[in-house]
Amino acid sequence: MNEISLEQIALQLESSNSRDRLLALASLREVSPEDAVPLIKKVLNDEMLPVRSMAVFALGVKQTEECFPILVKLLETDSDYGIRADAAGALGYLADGRAFEPLVRAFYEDTEWLVRFSAAVSLGNLRDIRAKQVLLKALESEETVVKQAAIAALGEIKAVDAVDALVAFVGSEDWLIRQRLAEALGNLNTDKSISALKFLAKDEHPQVKQAATLSLERLE
Repeated sequence: MNEISLEQIALQLESSNSRDRLLALASLREVSPEDAVPLIKKVLNDEMLPVRSMAVFALGVKQTEECFPILVKLLETDSDYGIRADAAGALGYLADGRAFEPLVRAFYEDTEWLVRFSAAVSLGNLRDIRAKQVLLKALESEETVVKQAAIAALGEIKAVDAVDALVAFVGSEDWLIRQRLAEALGNLNTDKSISALKFLAKDEHPQVKQAATLSLERLE
């Protein structure tokens, strides 16, 4: 993108209309990370939450060395739990191994379930087997979506020795949990996984059945 276009985006980011600022952030999609990040930083403290949220997400997509410390600081100190959750999610997009410790701290210490959910998802995205104990703990969450995230993440990190804990959800009343389980077991090639998948392949919900069938084909 030429310099004039970058200048136009910069001006649009200073507009008093939040819609203009959102459109400017969207325009950065085709801009190089090195050019985009300085512009994104201009609206990280925007008065409008949707603008801040979109900017945080953009830092996870436009990956420069500058993004990681900014996202960690937001995750650990921002007063808005939605922004902390966005930062946790963006750290997963970065796929930077240094994010492991901040994400673990967020899962254990943040009081908001949405932040813990995002942290669990991102721990799966990192594909770091060290996350196993955290994710097993997440299976005990009272929040269904956190359980769903943990099941999926345990599959992503290929935690084969977590199969016993996972197959306990085969009879869950929540079909999304059963679907996440069917998908996760496709990454964990054990006899128990195959047995659970054969059971799930007969599930009454079509999406669970489909996920289990695909995982069985992958394993067998």
